[in-house]
Amino acid sequence: MRSEAVILRARIVVPMEGAPIDDGAVVIQGDRIVAVGARRDLVPLHGEPTLDLGEVALLPGLINAHCHLDYTMMRHAIDPPKSFTAWVQRINALKRSLDNDDYLAAIRRGFRELRKWGTTTVCNIEAFPELMVELGPSPLRTWWFYEMIDVRHRHTTEEVVAGALSFFRRREAGLDRYGLSPHAPFTASVSLYQLANACAARSPMALTTHVAESLEEMQMFRDARGPLYDFMKSLQRPMTDCGRHTPFGLLWRSGAINRDWLLAHMNELRDEDFELLGQHTADELPSVVHCPGSHRYFGHSPFPLRRLLDAGVNVCVGTDSLASTESLSLLEELRSLRDSIAGLSGEQLLRMVTVNPARALQQAGQLGQITPGALADLIAVPTSGTVAAIHEEVVDHSAPISWMMIDGKIVP
Repeated sequence: MRSEAVILRARIVVPMEGAPIDDGAVVIQGDRIVAVGARRDLVPLHGEPTLDLGEVALLPGLINAHCHLDYTMMRHAIDPPKSFTAWVQRINALKRSLDNDDYLAAIRRGFRELRKWGTTTVCNIEAFPELMVELGPSPLRTWWFYEMIDVRHRHTTEEVVAGALSFFRRREAGLDRYGLSPHAPFTASVSLYQLANACAARSPMALTTHVAESLEEMQMFRDARGPLYDFMKSLQRPMTDCGRHTPFGLLWRSGAINRDWLLAHMNELRDEDFELLGQHTADELPSVVHCPGSHRYFGHSPFPLRRLLDAGVNVCVGTDSLASTESLSLLEELRSLRDSIAGLSGEQLLRMVTVNPARALQQAGQLGQITPGALADLIAVPTSGTVAAIHEEVVDHSAPISWMMIDGKIVP
């Protein structure tokens, strides 16, 4: 062990894989965790300094699996709409009223708010990736998902994907990663999804999309009717894929999505969707990200969490954007989920913002847990309780996070 290592001591260490450790310690070297255990077992061997964090729970930094930082300035800008389609039309109008400086300010503000509430990694859907050259390195570990739409798009689908790859290949490394995000089945063609898959096969990257978010989306695809159907038809979208399958069924049956995808929302599912999921093992299924605050704002059907978990789906939690939720606090989102679905333990909830999204990003063992070899992304939450109740106490924490480490560096 080299001299630049440091030992972090905490009242309780919550590794998320394994039991919490009373009077625990974590050894950090560079950007990695090299050891974790009881403080008595991790004594300095070569004069490593010990940083005593006091009466806190030390746990992995939180991972926001679905966010739109572009819209951070839209908190309370749109009253709960009468329909999902009306909201889509309203946010599109708002977007046209903003300029590049507005979006840059929104992204920076969003980063600050995420950090305030303990997020160290975010999956951000970026509608204006050309702005990123003006942002500099990200302050959080960030997956930038290039949002792609080819309904009435002036470029062909091939050009959309080629443009995405060209842009992201010019990005610096640091904490930035990249991925592709065909927006949703009503705005992105199956061909665009298939091109995204082909790109990910050649150059490994994360993939995400919105799917089955609203009842109107379900009506559009399964029944070829409803407000969203009428709106998209008025935009001259080809509607030949409507009237046969559910939104998830359309994408899954066509091979547009597979187990590598992170599917945002999945609020509106039918028995036929669960039959499709039930034909596969857990390792063959895509991950799903639920956004409780946004779900409540729209008044969607009850989220089918139990059925998804019973099917073996890896379920994560995200905040969505401030255009449809109150806060970018993941712990607040977990409390909202706990209030809506009885019987969830604190540990189950915390896994949805640590271990589960790390798995979805193919970062198991790297993010979302405190284990040797993992990246040193950590947060500390004050505790006055017991080891047995620590997960519940962390979920109940509603104050800003006062101590954070990202990539082995303490965040001031």
